[in-house]
Amino acid sequence: MKKIAFLLSVLFLFSACKEGNKLFDSNPQERLDDVPTIKLEDGQVIPLNKETSNAFSIIIHGGAGTILKKNMSPEMETAYKQKLEEAIRVGYDILKNGGTSLEAVTKTINIMEDSPLFNAGKGAVFTNEGTNEHDASIMDGETLNAGASAGTTTVRNPIDLAKAVMEKSPHVMLSGKGANTFAKEQGLQIVDPNYFYTERRYKSLQNIKEKEQTELDHDTKVSFYDNDIKDSKFGTVGCAALDKNGNLAAGTSTGGMTNKRWGRIGDSPIIGAGTYANNNTCAVSSTGWGEYFIRAMVAYDISALMEYKGLSLKEASKEVIQNKLTKLGGTGGIVAIDKNGNMVAEFNTAGMYRATMNDKGELTIGIYNEE
Repeated sequence: MKKIAFLLSVLFLFSACKEGNKLFDSNPQERLDDVPTIKLEDGQVIPLNKETSNAFSIIIHGGAGTILKKNMSPEMETAYKQKLEEAIRVGYDILKNGGTSLEAVTKTINIMEDSPLFNAGKGAVFTNEGTNEHDASIMDGETLNAGASAGTTTVRNPIDLAKAVMEKSPHVMLSGKGANTFAKEQGLQIVDPNYFYTERRYKSLQNIKEKEQTELDHDTKVSFYDNDIKDSKFGTVGCAALDKNGNLAAGTSTGGMTNKRWGRIGDSPIIGAGTYANNNTCAVSSTGWGEYFIRAMVAYDISALMEYKGLSLKEASKEVIQNKLTKLGGTGGIVAIDKNGNMVAEFNTAGMYRATMNDKGELTIGIYNEE
């Protein structure tokens, strides 16, 4: 009897200790109150901030690069912020009224494609030959279906073409003349290539060519400062969204790299590099130096870290942009949203045009790194 009583008392004490220490268990899912905490050296227990949950939300970017407040006029800053707000509110209204994330992404990007402020659609940069060539992609997080186009010259809204490729063809990517033909067959808006001409972008091309000639003459000093020269490898617009049905989508559109040659294609139309969406993890749109984003498969890598290592969207985005991409030598950033509506804008440049809206209608707009 004494032995049985002793065993019962040991079991009681063990059970009591286990319950008493449950708050400090290494697995947050097993805590009594299901609130992640951290124990300080003095024994104090501090609850960690939990990620939010939104019924729907949307995040956009208008490109990353050497965006410095000292080089931005108040008028230009206002213009960018107004256009970012206009664009994101279009997508927000679609989501609020029960529309799909794919529709929200497409219509939001349309607004930025139609603005000369951004390197996409109307505001696309010039190639070395003095033409405008567009790339775009879109992905459905529910089905993992995707569509992309590259090197088009007459399609007013390349993101519409990417969506048509996804929904109305057996392919994922079309390029050049064939993509232009497919767009026309699908009834998309076709424009004369002159529609894409903007004086600002054309002057940037001339300035870059002048700089190249100066460097060939072994004199690296130039007598002017041009942000577009510093950011000749940058410039994209993109959007990621979560709708009320829990479906994610992402899309990206760009005019590519200023002074590009030989039919160069960057990351924007590459699924997994410039765009990725998966309902199990997140939706991502990239902007930056495309060659590095392709080599690092940035958009997919963020999703993979969430799926296979259990990282949060914020943790995965920071690891990929601030560690992996930076070590590789790449610069740029991403906007992303996870399956719970948490949003992240991560970049390693001086700035990135960006905006967010959640299901409460709360709007944030940012341009510079310190915002």
